[in-house]
Parts: sequence; structure tokens; C-alpha cells
Amino acid sequence: MRAIILAAGMGTRLRPLTNETPKSLVKVAGEPMAERQIRFLKEKGIDDIILVTGYLKEKFEYLKDKYGVKLIYNDKYDTFNNVYTMYIVREYLQDSYVTEADVYMARNYFESNLSNSTYFSGIKENFSSEWKLHFDNTGKVYEIEVGPGTDYIMSGISYWSKKDGLFIKQKLEEVIETGNFEKVYWDDVVGKIIPELDVHIKKIGSNDWFEIDCIEDLEKAEQYINEN
Repeated sequence: MRAIILAAGMGTRLRPLTNETPKSLVKVAGEPMAERQIRFLKEKGIDDIILVTGYLKEKFEYLKDKYGVKLIYNDKYDTFNNVYTMYIVREYLQDSYVTEADVYMARNYFESNLSNSTYFSGIKENFSSEWKLHFDNTGKVYEIEVGPGTDYIMSGISYWSKKDGLFIKQKLEEVIETGNFEKVYWDDVVGKIIPELDVHIKKIGSNDWFEIDCIEDLEKAEQYINEN
């Protein structure tokens, strides 16, 4: 089992904090978000960690010495959405976590004994647009929908089995080969083939994670942390 951490983005909505610091290294409650994820992974015995960089890539170099992570650079980080980032690391997708590095994990809900592909998901309320997961009474995800509401949504943490990872790899290659993927997210690729995958939901608490996209998100996360 390994982990791929997506950390190539520019984080423009977090400026001025991201003028000289990558979004994923912005500190929440005193700790960089990506570093917290790495620490949590290693606590669960997951040491094979790949971090995909882009914006301000040199800022991540210290993580190689501190944690032994592998850095892979996406030189098109400012051109394409994360489907291209996933294409770059497609060979590593089997039996692997994929995490978005701008997620602050309030607790360590990584697991080291997963057998099925898994979305870690909790309920968020009154959102305007999120990736909503629809699943049956066995927990198998059969549809991904983007929209408003109160529902179970992606937390930015997922795990992909060997079989599903290989299938997604092939689909990523097909998408990139079309040459028309400027506005495509890697979750779009998965969403189109979700009935052909064996993906289950793992329910987590609503406050087990915070996606930090803007200063307001950061303030809300730190307020929760301080009060709990």
C-alpha cells in the first residue's frame, strides 16, 4: 500500500498566504496540511508516499529528508486540472491512497487493511457545490453527482484497489490521448466509470476533515480545533 498526495495547485484563493507558500504547506493549528497527512500515513505504517508538486516546488524539498517521501513534479500545474496530475502518477495508482493536500484531517482516519476501493466520506450541510456520493445499502457507490445540498460528499481522501487502479489508469490514458482535457478533473474520469468499479463508502464524522480553499475555510477550521 502506498499514497499519492496531490499538492501541485497554486491556491490563489488563499492569497496572500500562498504568495510564498504552497497551499498544501499552509499551516492549520500550527502544522502544514500536507505534512500532517504524511505523518498520519506513517503512523498507520504507510511509508511509500509520493507527493506531486507544481507551484513553488522547491518548498517541498525538506519533506524528502524529514519523511523520505518521493517528489514528482507536474510542470503543467498552471495549465490543466488535476486529471493531468493523476496521469503523471498513473503507474502508482494500484493499491494506493489518493489524497488532496489541502485537506486538514482533524483525526487520523487512514486505514492500512482496506480490501475494496474506498471513499472516506461524511455529511456536510447546506453547501452550494460539492461532489456528492450516492451509495446502496451495502455502502457501494453507484453514482457521483456535483451539486448543492446536504449529503455525503468526498473528503479528498480515497483508496484504490489494484484492480480498480489499473482500470482507472487505462481511462486516464484514454482521456489524455484525446487532447481535450483542459477542464477535466480526475474525479470526472472516475465518475463516468463508477458502475464498473467496486468502490465503497467509509463513513467519517462531519468535522473529521476540513477542505481549506480560502481564508474563511482556514478560520472555520481553526475555530473548531480551538473549541474542541
